Amino acid sequence: MQAVFAYQLGNSAKISPDYHQIIKELPRLDQIISDNAPKWPLEKINRVDLAILRCALWELVIQKVNPPKVIIDEAVELAKEFGTDSSSSFVNGVMGSAIKRLNIPVTSPPAPHD
Repeated sequence: MQAVFAYQLGNSAKISPDYHQIIKELPRLDQIISDNAPKWPLEKINRVDLAILRCALWELVIQKVNPPKVIIDEAVELAKEFGTDSSSSFVNGVMGSAIKRLNIPVTSPPAPHD
């Protein structure tokens, strides 16, 4: 998240190993954010919230390593810690909407029975 936040503020120094991969996907990630927060143009979204959303959506849509529920929980916790009073509900709402629109299952399928 630090790398994306720094990029948003004009610092292009490589801060994390995933930096270039995330920055390369910003147009796609920003489109997902715009589609799921239509009343909030990107330039009006709090910069911390935007960085959290970009990173969380990158993990969810591109990286696909962690379960969606974990990604959402982490994004909401980051928003609570670093954002404004309304950041956590905004981030949760955008992520929830994106998951529905992208048809991403939030829970794992049940394990097969023997």
